[in-house]
Amino acid sequence: MRSHNKSDQLSTRASAVIPNGTYGHVSPAGSLPRHFAHFCSAGEGIEFTDVDGNRWLDFMCAYGAVIHGYQNPAIESAVEKQRLQGTVFNHPHEITVELAEKLTEVIDFASWSVFAKNGSDLTTWSIRVAREHTKRPIVIKAKGAYHGVDAWCDPGMGGRVKSDRSDILEFEWNNLNQLEELFKSNDGQIAAVILTPYHHAAFAPSVMPNEDFWSNVRSLCDNHETVLILDDVRTGWRLHDGGSHRYFNFTPDMSVYSKALGNGYAISACVGIPQLKNAASEVFLTGSCWNDAVAMRAALTSIELCGNESVAKSVLEKGNYFCEALERLALEFDFQLQMTGPASMPYPWFEGDENLFQIQKFCQAASAQGLFFHPHHNWFISNAHDKGTLDNALSLAQHSFEEMKNEL
Repeated sequence: MRSHNKSDQLSTRASAVIPNGTYGHVSPAGSLPRHFAHFCSAGEGIEFTDVDGNRWLDFMCAYGAVIHGYQNPAIESAVEKQRLQGTVFNHPHEITVELAEKLTEVIDFASWSVFAKNGSDLTTWSIRVAREHTKRPIVIKAKGAYHGVDAWCDPGMGGRVKSDRSDILEFEWNNLNQLEELFKSNDGQIAAVILTPYHHAAFAPSVMPNEDFWSNVRSLCDNHETVLILDDVRTGWRLHDGGSHRYFNFTPDMSVYSKALGNGYAISACVGIPQLKNAASEVFLTGSCWNDAVAMRAALTSIELCGNESVAKSVLEKGNYFCEALERLALEFDFQLQMTGPASMPYPWFEGDENLFQIQKFCQAASAQGLFFHPHHNWFISNAHDKGTLDNALSLAQHSFEEMKNEL
């Protein structure tokens, strides 16, 4: 039995001074609060250690923020050199220009780039750029899609008023007829369509785009002079080293990146086509610590590693190996498990498990084996995972299926 004594004590202390103790996507309430640790102490490679000294084989990778493994030597070495020079100054560091140049080199449609700290900073900024460019109010998103914590898109209810979403319209993912109807009924009023590369809603299987989905979305936006924004925050560098749009063979007008961009260092970026550069110049954007040279150095090194080591291809191949083997293991114990979505960031779904009971039992059993499998969020494969660690995880998962089978 794994101890959680110190974690529980910290949770009590946190609750006294922090609303909800731990909030947002890392809140224990959204996972397995009695089986997962609530606080970490260290991480290296594909493992992290919680405050009680329990070691975990990690398949969440800091909710996707880590793609090269914790404490990647190349990134940490580059970051340490940058720290000796400083991080936040009165003016941007020259690394800002180098990183912008690198992004416009790697992302085929991009001619400019801006930086912030979180994906939410720039998804919100990007729709304002679209409104500035088109002089239109309406933004369309997919129902159930997550684009950040601002009132126009957040999944919660607190502090929101009706007007926050008065110009936000939604359609069901892959339902092109619904999208076409929104364009028809709001002709000349739609500034932007903002979408993720595929649909990764919470508490539900991931859904890939239909074969003609992206080409039709692109055509609709072109025909109505609407800006197409790709929210690549979660998926960037896990599907294609040049952006997820290339994996699905289309071209957006703007793309937003974060998570894997900095391999755990806080940074986000938005890139765009030349025609939007003037509008981007007009929409105010700043933050006291957004010109963070350390995070930018981490991002530049991370992008270089992704290109040099073909990381997107690597994590997809590793993910395919792992997901196919895990599905076969489940069948041996008469469980119908589907690893939905791309194999580099799969969402686990048991057939008929509408109340999420089976996935919770499986992840609970896995936690006793030291596997960090999340029951309600897509998992992530990092380039630090290798065949040996994946085989070890599969062996531990076999024990978890056996325990689950016996209990049920």
